[in-house]
Amino acid sequence: MAATPDKSKRGGPIGRRAARKRAVEMLYEAAQRLTDPVTLLADRVGAVEVDPIGDYTISLVEGVTTQRERIDELLAEHSQGWTLDRMPPVDLAVLRVGVYELLWATDVPDPVAIDEAVGLAKELSTDDSPRFVNGVLGRIGNIADRLRAVL
Repeated sequence: MAATPDKSKRGGPIGRRAARKRAVEMLYEAAQRLTDPVTLLADRVGAVEVDPIGDYTISLVEGVTTQRERIDELLAEHSQGWTLDRMPPVDLAVLRVGVYELLWATDVPDPVAIDEAVGLAKELSTDDSPRFVNGVLGRIGNIADRLRAVL
């Protein structure tokens, strides 16, 4: 049996799926603690008492934080009938990572960004969350090329 690349405790590289999950967890925790995600991240990077934090997790947390105002505008505009305040906090963190990957992570194909976000919603949130995340990101994904042209 081959070793999996996303087992951070084994000292190997952290895979993108695990990095996305870690980014969502950090964004969620920062929101619950009413603290800046990058500050939380800085406190954790290199800390001995926590699992290593991969480069892609750092990129996602920093990217989402930098683009958060624009991301939240897009989410509010495309989440049909839902305000950001009404969304489950985990779903909001998943959506923020998904939108960031859709629009700013040039090496992530749009369908992959959406599929990964839906998978995180399945794993971390409610039974209704995957459909909700898919719908919101699908609407944004349909106009992603136009959005990227003006960002």
